[in-house]
Amino acid sequence: MENKIDRTLYWTVIAHQDWCLHIAATSKGLCYVGSPNQPLEQITKWAAIRLPDYSLVKDDAAMQPYAEELSAFMQGTRQAFTVPVDCRGTEFQTSVWEALRGIPYGQTRSYYDIALQIDRPAAVRAVGAAIGANPVLITVPCHRVIGKNGALTGYRGGMEMKTKLLELERSQPLAEGGLPHASPSA
Repeated sequence: MENKIDRTLYWTVIAHQDWCLHIAATSKGLCYVGSPNQPLEQITKWAAIRLPDYSLVKDDAAMQPYAEELSAFMQGTRQAFTVPVDCRGTEFQTSVWEALRGIPYGQTRSYYDIALQIDRPAAVRAVGAAIGANPVLITVPCHRVIGKNGALTGYRGGMEMKTKLLELERSQPLAEGGLPHASPSA
């Protein structure tokens, strides 16, 4: 049985260039990354459906590790995340989200590729629905999924965000060990 502290949904806002993102975590890990420049209402509606027994508490200190890793990723100085993730969904959704986490930085896969990877080749539309339900943008990289013909497709964060994330990943040269080269100092 969970105690009161386990039913807290911590949140904060991170800013990057012209984006402000609401992010939230349970005691188990990051569970929500919002779309750019959306009001707090976006996260409260999501929490009311997914975590109705949780109290929403703004806590910048508790959210600092998540905010730092997301900020570093968006600045091009981080390619992978080490913070825990607490994605809650159906068994099918979580299998899709795990497949997304396996897409290497700077690469893309099609919905069909993901369906094949989870051994459900006839479930391309269901894969698309699961990707659309991904609560943790960027960290679970659904922006790396494109149409079978290579076209960019829908994204909860908006097409501008998807395009910028893909451009960011393609623009980062890899150093030995798969990490981006440090930017030259000014």
